[in-house]
Amino acid sequence: MLTTATSLELEGEVAPGLGEGSRFTAIDWVIVEFRKKLGFIPWPGTFNLRMHGMRWEALRRRLLAASGIAITPADGFCAAKCFPVRIAGRLSGALVLPDMNDYPPDKFEIVAPVSIRETLGLADGDLVNLRLDLALPVARDDAAAA
Repeated sequence: MLTTATSLELEGEVAPGLGEGSRFTAIDWVIVEFRKKLGFIPWPGTFNLRMHGMRWEALRRRLLAASGIAITPADGFCAAKCFPVRIAGRLSGALVLPDMNDYPPDKFEIVAPVSIRETLGLADGDLVNLRLDLALPVARDDAAAA
């Protein structure tokens, strides 16, 4: 994992999800928030990675302390924050960190405008390089946010 003042390079292991991401990313307020704040409509689902080691634990604490891009929830849902991420040097998306006390500490969840697994031909257990951008704000697509 390489760390600079505004970006972090790390590697994660592709992991199965619980199927909840596809329901969450299809909710109207979620689509509006992501389009407005991240500049894209999320593909229905999330891309899950497992992260390990002391360096990941330190990075996770740093992310939890950072402001990120706030995702404002509708009533009954938890808040979240996002950070722009580049996957395998080819795709852009956003790391989503839900504001939940019981969120698994080794889980790294990404949303993108396309299916990351299909686009990159990835399977569970594959390793993926990521570049996480801590420099905010993310570029917005104001036409898409309207």
